Amino acid sequence: MTDHQTVLVLDFGGQYTQLIARRVRESGVYCEIQPFSVTLAEIRAKGPIGLILSGGPQSVNDEGAPQIAAEVLECGIPILGICYGMQLVAKVLDGQVEASGHREYGRTTISVDPKNPLFAGLEAEQTVWMSHGDLVERVPGGASVTGSSPSVPVVAFGDADRGLHCIQFHPEVTHTPGGTTMLGNFLKGICGARGDWAMESYLEDAVAKIRETVGEERVICGISGGVDSSVAASLVSRAVGDQLTAVFVDNGVLRKGERAQVEASLRDGLGIKLVVVDARERFLSELAGVTDPEVKRKTIGRVFIEVFQEEAARIEGARFLVQGTLYPDVIESVSSGGPSATIKTHHNVGGLPEKLGFELIEPLRFLFKDEVRQLGRELGIPEELIGRHPFPGPGLAVRILGEVTEERVATLQQADAIFIEELRGAGLYDSVSQALAVLLPIKTVGVMGDFRTYDQVLALRCVETQDFMTADWSHLPHDLLGRVASRVVNEVNGVNRVVYDITSKPPGTIEWE
Repeated sequence: MTDHQTVLVLDFGGQYTQLIARRVRESGVYCEIQPFSVTLAEIRAKGPIGLILSGGPQSVNDEGAPQIAAEVLECGIPILGICYGMQLVAKVLDGQVEASGHREYGRTTISVDPKNPLFAGLEAEQTVWMSHGDLVERVPGGASVTGSSPSVPVVAFGDADRGLHCIQFHPEVTHTPGGTTMLGNFLKGICGARGDWAMESYLEDAVAKIRETVGEERVICGISGGVDSSVAASLVSRAVGDQLTAVFVDNGVLRKGERAQVEASLRDGLGIKLVVVDARERFLSELAGVTDPEVKRKTIGRVFIEVFQEEAARIEGARFLVQGTLYPDVIESVSSGGPSATIKTHHNVGGLPEKLGFELIEPLRFLFKDEVRQLGRELGIPEELIGRHPFPGPGLAVRILGEVTEERVATLQQADAIFIEELRGAGLYDSVSQALAVLLPIKTVGVMGDFRTYDQVLALRCVETQDFMTADWSHLPHDLLGRVASRVVNEVNGVNRVVYDITSKPPGTIEWE
C-alpha cells in the first residue's frame, strides 16, 4: 500500500477544524483530525510531517480549558498554531496571554513579514479573518513577532529553531485571501510535503485493505439510493466482486424513478450483485394513520431493520456489513474533550443494530462528502447519481406533512420530479445545494376552467449552503418558479396552489419535518 505523508490537526473545539483538514487535503496532503488530548506517543506512531493546532471557543486562561503538553510543542515536528492554538503555544511555553477587553471578529488588515517562510510570496499587508477575545502580550523566549495590526501588537509569531509558526487569524476560511498560500507554505515549504495524496491513490489503498480484511468471506451492504451507500458498495465491489451482495429496500416513499435508477446505475452499469426488496405495501401499511414526524422516522427505521434482517438471513455465510460512514460522523463521535456522552448513531443503512452479528466495514470513514463524490467518479458511478442532492433517510414520508398514503406519495413524487426537471433545464440544479417539494396537509380554494377546486398546497424549498449547518434560501428566477407552479397545477392531480419557502436556516430547518 502507498505510504502517504500525514498532517494531524489537533482539535480544540474550533468551528473550523474540519475545514482546516479539508484545506490540507485540497493541497494534496493526507490529513487526520485528532482530539487535543492525543499523547506524544500516539502522535509519533502516526509519523506526521506536521501538526496544526485548531482554534477553539474558550480562553486558554479559563479553568478546565483544553491544554497541551509542552513535550508535544517541543517534539521537533513543525507546528502551525491557529487562534486558540497560537495562544496555547504562547501560554505553555512561558509567554503571556491576556484578555483583550473586547472581542475582535471579522475582517482585519494586518502587516506580516514577507521574509518569514509562512508568508513567502505574499505582500506585507494582508486582509485576514479574526475571531478572538484574548491577546498574546508576550511571545515565548526565542520567538519573534512576525505579524501585527494597529490594535493587536502580536497577530503572528514564530520560532524557526523549534518549528513553531503561530497566527491569531484563520487562514482556512475564504475571508483570508492569502490563507491558501500560507497553508501551502507551511505544508510544502516548512513541512516538506510532497503533495502526492490524491483520490486515485486512496482508491488503490482502500481496495487493497478491503481485500486483506475480507479474504474469502461474503459481504452485505444496504443501499439507500444516496451517494454514500452507492459509493461504499461500488468500492467494496471493486475489491471483492461477487462476494458482495447489495440490498436495496423499496420502502414506498422514494423519489420518482429512484428504484429503476439505482438498478440501472449499480447492477447494470457497475455490475454489482444487487437484491431489490419490494416492501412498499409493508411500509405504507405501518405508516397508516401516523402523522407525528418522529413516529414516522422511528416506524420507517424499525421496519427497515426488520426487512433487512430478513433479507440478510437469506445470504448464506455473510460475515461483513458495509456502512457508508463518513469522516464527519467519526469526528462528531468524539468531542474535543474526548469521547462524547452520546455517540452519534450512523444512519447510512438505517441504524442496523449490533445484534445482527456482522463485522463492520466502513471504507469511507476517513473521507469528507466532497471527497466521496470524487471517489465515486473514480469508480465510474454516473454523474446523475454522484451529484444528487441529499435525501432524508425516511424519504418522502417526512416531506408529506400529515398522513402518508399511496395516493399522496404519488402526488409528491410527480410534483418533486417536475421541480427537479425544471431546475436541471434551467442549468441551476448543480449550483444549489438542495431542492425539494413538500405536500401540505391543508386545502385551498382554486379555479380551474369554469370549476371551483378545493385541493392541496405544495411548497417548494431550495437552499444554498456550505455545510448544511446553516443555509440561505435560493433566489430562484421568478420565471422558473412560475413554470414549475404552472406545470404542477396542470399536471399533478390534487394540487391547485404552489408556494415558495423563503425561510433561512436558522430559524427554519431545511426539511419541514
